[in-house]
Amino acid sequence: MDQQLIIVGVLGLVCVGAVGFVAFAPTEKDKAKKRVQALEGSKGARRAVGSAQEQASNRDRRRKLSDALSKIEDQSKELKKKKRVSLEQRIEQAGLEFTPRQFYIGSLICAVFLTAIGFISGQKLWVTGLLALVGGLGLPNWYVNFARNRRQKKFADEFSNAIDVIVRGVKSGLPVNECIKIIASESPAPVCDEFHVLAEGTKIGLSLEQALGRMQERMPLDEVKFFSIVLLIQQRTGGNLAEALGNLANVLRGRKLMHAKIKALSSEAKASAMIIGALPFLVMGAVKLSSPDYLNPLFTTKEGNFLLIAAGLWMSMGVFVMSKMVQIKV
Repeated sequence: MDQQLIIVGVLGLVCVGAVGFVAFAPTEKDKAKKRVQALEGSKGARRAVGSAQEQASNRDRRRKLSDALSKIEDQSKELKKKKRVSLEQRIEQAGLEFTPRQFYIGSLICAVFLTAIGFISGQKLWVTGLLALVGGLGLPNWYVNFARNRRQKKFADEFSNAIDVIVRGVKSGLPVNECIKIIASESPAPVCDEFHVLAEGTKIGLSLEQALGRMQERMPLDEVKFFSIVLLIQQRTGGNLAEALGNLANVLRGRKLMHAKIKALSSEAKASAMIIGALPFLVMGAVKLSSPDYLNPLFTTKEGNFLLIAAGLWMSMGVFVMSKMVQIKV
């Protein structure tokens, strides 16, 4: 009897324990929740560490970027201080082969030639002196500035295509120096000339910053300045160079289209300025042909000379104002 009671008691305890285990034992959902919480805790810790590292990296990158921009801004200020361009620099920017000494010799020859024309044609002394001044200072400087502006325009038209070559080369795995050499050998002038000098500068030991600075001195355009900023910032802070240069090429093409649109819209005003500027000379020529002696007092009397000078000044001011009105900077 005692043994039966013991067995029943043991079985009862086992049953109670089983019921308690079933009632209070953690289910699979609870285990899953605990595992999820543990994983989220570890992920949160890793995320906190990664976020701290990312923030430190971003701070370092922003610091490098601000240093690069401040240095580029200082260089721009130095270039603005050196705004007066020497004759040698203008000749180099124009892509001409002669030296300043040869330029002065050519100016002297041009002045002597126009002075001889004035004496041979029997002009007055002040007219001959004006011809000598135009030949010695006007025409040679005009030619250098004309060649300089024409070369810069050609460079700006082809520069975006050169940037596309660098973008495709970087995407295919080529270094930037190799892309610059490709542009120097295959692009049309004057882009190939400038990139050839850039490649040679880096080859003889100049840093990319120094080579780009000299390129900006030879070709003082906003496009070259933007290109230098992109390359220098990418060199110091890292980033996707192909994407940055691709965006720059799109911006330069947009600027080019905007210039063309402005030129088309302002062509009517330019034509009006040309017609208004030429109209007094045309009328004077027509009057001179119909009545040769009618306008003689303008050239033979002091009052007439004063009126001619005043009319020329007023007309020059009007042409200048109209030319400034149609010049829109982008």
